[in-house]
Amino acid sequence: MGTQDPPNHEKREIAPTPSDIWQRLDEPWCGQTQPIPPGAVVLINEAEPTRFLAHLWTGLLANAAIVLANPGWQQREWQQVAEQLCPDVVLGKQPPVAFCPPKAPPAPGQILIATGGTTGQIKFVIHTWATLSTAAQGFLEHFYHHGQQPVNSYCVLPLYHVSGLMQAMRVWLSGGRLIVQPFKQLETGQRLATPDSTWFISLVPTQLQRLLKDGATVKWLTQFRAILLGGAPAWPGLLCQAAQLPLALTYGMSETAAQVATLLPEDFQRGIRSSGLPLPHVQLVIHQTNDQTAPQITAQTKSPQTQPMGTVGRIALRSPSLGLGYWPTVKPSSSWFYPDDLGYLDGRGHLHVVGRNSQKIITGGENVFPNEVEAALLTTGLVQDVCVVGLPDPLWGQAVAALYVPASTRSNPVTPPQLKAALEPILSPYKRPKRWQSVHQLPRNRQGKVNRPQVVALLTAATD
Repeated sequence: MGTQDPPNHEKREIAPTPSDIWQRLDEPWCGQTQPIPPGAVVLINEAEPTRFLAHLWTGLLANAAIVLANPGWQQREWQQVAEQLCPDVVLGKQPPVAFCPPKAPPAPGQILIATGGTTGQIKFVIHTWATLSTAAQGFLEHFYHHGQQPVNSYCVLPLYHVSGLMQAMRVWLSGGRLIVQPFKQLETGQRLATPDSTWFISLVPTQLQRLLKDGATVKWLTQFRAILLGGAPAWPGLLCQAAQLPLALTYGMSETAAQVATLLPEDFQRGIRSSGLPLPHVQLVIHQTNDQTAPQITAQTKSPQTQPMGTVGRIALRSPSLGLGYWPTVKPSSSWFYPDDLGYLDGRGHLHVVGRNSQKIITGGENVFPNEVEAALLTTGLVQDVCVVGLPDPLWGQAVAALYVPASTRSNPVTPPQLKAALEPILSPYKRPKRWQSVHQLPRNRQGKVNRPQVVALLTAATD
């Protein structure tokens, strides 16, 4: 995708409107969609990238309320959507459900992006052109500071998800090029461009792991300005394999229009393993933990106490890129957003994410963070993948338990006593798992995130 006459850096504080950018676009897909009545509620259910972009831009120009659907949803997911929204127009494939009678519709200009499907209940984050363009411009300033340079994006992630959509936004705002390709094609060695220092690619950890198997693809990856790695925590062994690549470890989510903190590739190649500095448009602090565990946008006027440098607490965010709330509830722009994540800021101001608040294990009155135990196990070289959870225990309240994949290079089976012995000089006794179970592979979704309920079920069954 190409654009002409990109706006200069001085104009970034006032984001170009869709109409402004439309004047710069010279695209083959301009006429590939039907007209949309102004202010209509438009549901886009389109898997083909060219038609998706055509539908999206037509909706933006019409100031429609836009709902982005996952074309892979099945009957159960569509039923959840139908109970929440009733579109005026469906662009793409007709969903296999009858929508409920009209409810109060989303406002013109709102862009609803689905999240939460992996936890069983789909909800929609409310974004706008302003929130998405603010996030895109913050990204440009983070990587290029006060210089103007087009961002070219090689996209292998779905456009209906914030991880793919924001790649298109950065390209549109900077005057770059966008290439969209199914990941499976890239995995087989089909490469559609020769990247240089203006090119970015976004991957989740499982995708990176698969690409590292091919030497020619690894050499190709070294040419990018940055390989943005997010969507799930990357395990130490993977980062060790990719140590010479221009990796940019990222932290972000649908609610924040993707990244709020990103490690620059040059820092990664110097051995730093944080999530990097907050982006220029983000206020990120660490607040004291509380009993709230679900991600939420709260309108509280008085902030909890901010934790000192290096002290673990709950990550708190403020940003003009923050979603307006979850449909249908809109929150004030001054709201704090609390992901279900714990972390700390180091002396450089870099963010370190230590794990989920809801996944914290309290055993015998002591707090255990699964990420720390998992990292320690991986450093032993005895396991190639592992997930640590807490199981109910009548004595300890919760018992630390580990589901692990033994190291494949070892001829003898890895046993729990071996693992316990390897952890003795690394972890305090209360952090060491009391229950163990080996498996051939951990249950993960397409983004590489571990399905923790399945892990709990497997460990519980093994204990029983």
